[in-house]
Formats: sequence, structure tokens, C-alpha cells
Amino acid sequence: MAQTLYTANATVTGEGRKGHGKTDDGRLEVDLSVPQGLGGDDGPGTNPEQLFAVGYGACFHGALRKVARESKTEIGESTVDAQVGLGKSDDGLDIAVDLTVTIGGVDQATAEKLVEDAHQNCPYSRATRGNIEVNLTAKAA
Repeated sequence: MAQTLYTANATVTGEGRKGHGKTDDGRLEVDLSVPQGLGGDDGPGTNPEQLFAVGYGACFHGALRKVARESKTEIGESTVDAQVGLGKSDDGLDIAVDLTVTIGGVDQATAEKLVEDAHQNCPYSRATRGNIEVNLTAKAA
């Protein structure tokens, strides 16, 4: 990385997926619970996959709005629905992501182009490229 613009700092305590996490600035503090699908008690806390889904979705949405501005494409309301799946593979556990991006005020071809451009620019997409399966669905609204 050539120049660091921002660094997030968080500490997790407890038993990993069944613990507690918080950022050093106090803006985020969460209890962690293991989902029933992973053999847990499905307690009231969140889990790493939910946090990753929100983070990836927010980052991708920011990239989408940026590429729309830079290409001078007027868009309406937009949403990113992120699903993060954790599953078994031959090598252990793997993550897969499905992003469904809905963009108002554009036709389907423009929506698809914007989503592809956002995928090329989003830091989460760049970090995961070639490492995990990421499926994109663009929807014009």
C-alpha cells in the first residue's frame, strides 16, 4: 500500500465467534454469537459473516456511487444486498459472496456497466479477487 489514508482498530475477546468485539474509538461494540447453522446457540450477537456482509455492501455501494459520478451517469436510489455464505470445501471452510445491486433511473445495460466498474474499483472486491467466489447481479429499477 503506497499511502495509508485510514486505519480501523478493533479488539476481539472471548472465544472467537462467541465473544465480544469493539473498536478503539467506541463507535462499534458488538457481542458475537455462533449461528445455529454452525453448531451454535444462535444467540443474540452478530457474527463475522454479518459484519463482512455489511462492510462489503457499504464499500461496494460507495464504489458504485463514485463510478456513477465519475462517468457523469445520473442514477436514482440504489441499494446493495450482500449475502455472505460460509460453507465446507475440500480444504476446509470457504466464504462466498453474492451482491445484488439495484439502481434506479438507468436501463439494464447501464446498471450492468456500473456494477462491473464498481467491482473493479471497490477495495473489498480488489482484496477478495481470486480468493473467494463473488457473484454480481445488477438490476435496473
